[in-house]
Amino acid sequence: MASNELDFEELLKKYDYNFQKGDLVKGIVCGYDSQGVMVDIGAKTIAIMPEREAVEKGEVIEKKYEKGQEYEFLIIREEDEDGKFLLSTKKVDSAYAWKELEKAKEADETILATVAGIVKGGVLVDISGVRGFIPSSQLRAKENELEIGGKLEVKILTLDAQQGNFILSNKKVYDDGAVEARKNVFSQIEPGQVVKGDVVRITDFGAFIDLGGIDGLLPLSQLSWRWIDHPTDILHVGDKIDVEVIAVDHDKQRVSLSLKNLEPDPWVEAEKNIKEGDKVEGTITRIRHFGAFVEVFPGVEALLPHAEVVEIQNKRGSVLQVGDKVETYILKFNPADKRIALTINEENKDEKTAE
Repeated sequence: MASNELDFEELLKKYDYNFQKGDLVKGIVCGYDSQGVMVDIGAKTIAIMPEREAVEKGEVIEKKYEKGQEYEFLIIREEDEDGKFLLSTKKVDSAYAWKELEKAKEADETILATVAGIVKGGVLVDISGVRGFIPSSQLRAKENELEIGGKLEVKILTLDAQQGNFILSNKKVYDDGAVEARKNVFSQIEPGQVVKGDVVRITDFGAFIDLGGIDGLLPLSQLSWRWIDHPTDILHVGDKIDVEVIAVDHDKQRVSLSLKNLEPDPWVEAEKNIKEGDKVEGTITRIRHFGAFVEVFPGVEALLPHAEVVEIQNKRGSVLQVGDKVETYILKFNPADKRIALTINEENKDEKTAE
């Protein structure tokens, strides 16, 4: 095996470039430092979840996230210059919580709130990590009869996620009809189903799809085989789309969806049209500190190492940008793992082909 192939093998081992902003990933807590929680998600370096993205005020980070335990995280920033990803658990939970609250308000549902503080004019409560306020006029009991940590049944009067405005009442009558209807819809959802839905909310990490009583999350990484910067590149609120159910969490009542699974896998077609040693022209889709990603076939990205990016820039006398065209050779093609290594040096390609 040629030395340059070994270099590419090591490069591909170090950089799992399938991780993207907006991905939900599993990770194991491996320690704590001044920045927050250190998490192993299988990337080149340990990912970081800052304290602000991990716990609420007063919570102990070491107790909430135990060393050696596995948790679910959201990638909120791709690799920095040190190759570190930035993670959050609060953003996913908060997004789900606000959507659940919106649904509860629309259905006039009764929900259970935890008393978080007693202030002048009312009571602060917590519902799934979201802080709300109950004015004194909307309390059944007097403030001095309540205690921190106590539970109150409430209904939502006003709700504005953008402004953080959340006003509740615990005087309204409970109506469980909508709750039961939602449970019935949820019980019929199974992985593998293709269902119709309406795009009801778009965030930087994906889109929420109303499936007829429950909202499913369509992550950024499941929108398309092609690189997508933001969900609004292809979706808009109000769009009616078909999606595939890829996961159902009955405990948390969450549904994960995919749009790209309904499209042909471009790597299958790429395998028919591309082989090692081929000269290809591609378009740069992303530039990272370890190299550039080049779309060499519709929906198929390949990695051009940083050293060769620099070599192209030196020859051109200008810095490469997203959207630039480059001519490269297919050095290594592994369709099973959906990975392609590129080179701009024909002699490297010739060495590989000769083997």
